[in-house]
Amino acid sequence: MFIKKQGLIVWLTHTKNIKALKRFGNIHYVSKRMKYAVLYCNQEDLELISDKLRQFQFVKKVEPSYKPYLKTEFENAKPDKAKEYDYRIGL
Repeated sequence: MFIKKQGLIVWLTHTKNIKALKRFGNIHYVSKRMKYAVLYCNQEDLELISDKLRQFQFVKKVEPSYKPYLKTEFENAKPDKAKEYDYRIGL
């Protein structure tokens, strides 16, 4: 069974309370300069977790990641002729 995960971008007023976010999911990245954190959690619990995160005083904004909804298969992707030639030679 595969558990679907989705990212949450949490914008912070200060990065002191990053440890408080650990109980809501896996912290993937924290930017101290831009003051945001990327948090991965179960896709089923996304709304509940984002509502709980908004209640913290150090959280400015919570945005969901749209990556699970993007189409990653491209129809008219043409390979580069030079690269295709190099692969046939074995370089």
